[in-house]
Amino acid sequence: MIAKETKLKGCFVLEPSVFEDKRGYFFESYNQNKFNELIEQEVNFVQDNQSFSTKGVLRALHYQVGDHAQAKLVRVLQGRVLDVAVDLRKDSITYKEHVAVELSEDNKKQLFIPRGFAHGFVVLSDTASFFYKCDNFYNKEAEGGIIYNDPELKIDWKLDDKELLVSEKDAILPTLKKARL
Repeated sequence: MIAKETKLKGCFVLEPSVFEDKRGYFFESYNQNKFNELIEQEVNFVQDNQSFSTKGVLRALHYQVGDHAQAKLVRVLQGRVLDVAVDLRKDSITYKEHVAVELSEDNKKQLFIPRGFAHGFVVLSDTASFFYKCDNFYNKEAEGGIIYNDPELKIDWKLDDKELLVSEKDAILPTLKKARL
């Protein structure tokens, strides 16, 4: 596995070593020792989540605050998504900046998003199964969010606004300026 740090400190794209032959393929999707060595920090995941969505579904931009902040390791099992991480660490030189990475069943890439980031994705294929590990348990009282089309963040979701399917809850999230950080 290869880890490449993005422009956001501590946020990595991970590319597995895939072994293919006429039977199909095999790859190690997660090994805690190798993972911690590659990202040069100790992360212990405690919760796995999975979602299934159709084209245009936008699930964004979510995070947990305080002691309930979560680091995530995300990947796509089936389909293709544009995955976005936004740096919300006020002391970071990349505060308010984001990275967008296409994750798919074909490229098998993963994105590690450290604590202190908002996260979201939009489905680019007809359907997608999305899987992620979290290093802290979900806590409803600690959830935060930022509206996906925040003018300050200027995220290009790669689909026209009329193609996006946003939940009622996500459609009324605050801008970054008004967000609970």
